[in-house]
Amino acid sequence: MAFYYDEPSHTFSEYLLVPGYSSAECIPTNVSLKTPLVRYRQGEEPSLSMNIPLVSAIMQSVSDNTMAVALAKEGGVSFIFVSQPIEEQAEMIRKVKNAKAGFVTSDANLPVDATLADVLELKARLGHSTMAVTSDGTASGKLVGLVTSRDYRVSRMSPDLPVKEFMTPIEKIIYAREGVTLSEANDIIWEHKLNALPVLREDGTLHSFVFRKDYDAHKEQPLELLDSSKRYIVGAGVNTKDYEERIPALVEAGADVLCIDSSEGYSEWQKRTLEFVRSRYGDSVKIGAGNVVDAAGFRFLADCGADFVKVGIGGGSICITRETKGIGRGQATAVIDVARARDEYFKETGIYVPICADGGIVHDYHLTLALAMGADFCMLGRYFSRFDESPTNKVLVNGSYMKEYWGEGSARARNWQRYDLGGAAKLSFEEGVDSYVPYAGSLHNNLATTLAKIRSTMCNCGALTIPELRDRAKLTLVSSVSIVEGGAHDVLLKDQANGFSR
Repeated sequence: MAFYYDEPSHTFSEYLLVPGYSSAECIPTNVSLKTPLVRYRQGEEPSLSMNIPLVSAIMQSVSDNTMAVALAKEGGVSFIFVSQPIEEQAEMIRKVKNAKAGFVTSDANLPVDATLADVLELKARLGHSTMAVTSDGTASGKLVGLVTSRDYRVSRMSPDLPVKEFMTPIEKIIYAREGVTLSEANDIIWEHKLNALPVLREDGTLHSFVFRKDYDAHKEQPLELLDSSKRYIVGAGVNTKDYEERIPALVEAGADVLCIDSSEGYSEWQKRTLEFVRSRYGDSVKIGAGNVVDAAGFRFLADCGADFVKVGIGGGSICITRETKGIGRGQATAVIDVARARDEYFKETGIYVPICADGGIVHDYHLTLALAMGADFCMLGRYFSRFDESPTNKVLVNGSYMKEYWGEGSARARNWQRYDLGGAAKLSFEEGVDSYVPYAGSLHNNLATTLAKIRSTMCNCGALTIPELRDRAKLTLVSSVSIVEGGAHDVLLKDQANGFSR
């Protein structure tokens, strides 16, 4: 006879946190959101931690090298999507590792035969006022000159004027050589009152730029997640099909952590992938696994050597696995159950295996609930897809700007490897949709608000760290009526009174 759970599974929206005592020290600026990313033994420090408990989803519409750099600057980690050729994914990893903090690869480049019209087109398209003129028009060509907005006047110059006639030539440019430290580069910028400092290789080819405007930004990013070489930390997704070729390529490219991307992780396929990593690399390569929704799934992956375990099936905003296959579990209940198993595993073995809540996050406060319920960090797709840094197009839909967002199980992504159960190499049916999400602007500004909410709520619970929140949180189930009570009600909102809908 089938096993039946005594209680229904619940979502995050069915819970609220009950405030606890807050001391005078319990203020948001004192809150630390540092959290482990990979397993560690009792009494030891994890080899890889994050400064905020957020990672971006392994999705075509979310995580590329641009998102990875932006999120690492804030203290989190992106897992670059796996549903692409191996070399293309490895190249994205290399781009992140080459984007050394403060050293920017030039994306505004012109060939020597360019004209003023080309300058104006590039500026309109990218918004950059500093452009490199290189021998071949690429970011790695030999630097010939620089063009800034001070080098030309549109009203007095012909669009056909060659760039070499008004650019600042290399002979008049102050530059640094590859190997200069960020501190030394900033000293040169301030000493010579520069806005941009080119960094050249020994053969005169362009390596990167250091910008004056980035100095303050760098100082304002104390949570930057960097490796021992001051390069951004980056993750990458892998699958259970071509892992023997993909994983070595990603490791060689510099990936700091991997994660098996699968709709369901309680399988021999994941065991084989983890065994391959451990037999070839030992513990030097870090790899997470999942997804699971109960204690048995967690225990299986932990015993197989997973460095972290992802929790959640069918709760993503673009996921229709529950509709098409009837499998899954309410995300709150899944996190609570797996967190309990994680703690039991820690008591038995002395090994702490972090868990990641993946899916089911609709509102910012759901993040705090997930952490209170035992998650070490959360993986977000829809949340990050709304920002400038996501790889999708910004489009105008019914008068509002939107960003495209599609699931890995959709016909658009056709990531059949993620849903593979050993059958034919194809996507038999869709488990995700193709959609739009409201455009929200920059990651930095939106994330700052989200993190402020988490820190404030933690203070309401009397907690200054995520482990303290987990220990001190008091959670209550709420009724449908109390959910209504929690929002604005029994009033006429001003924007509606003026004829606008909220």
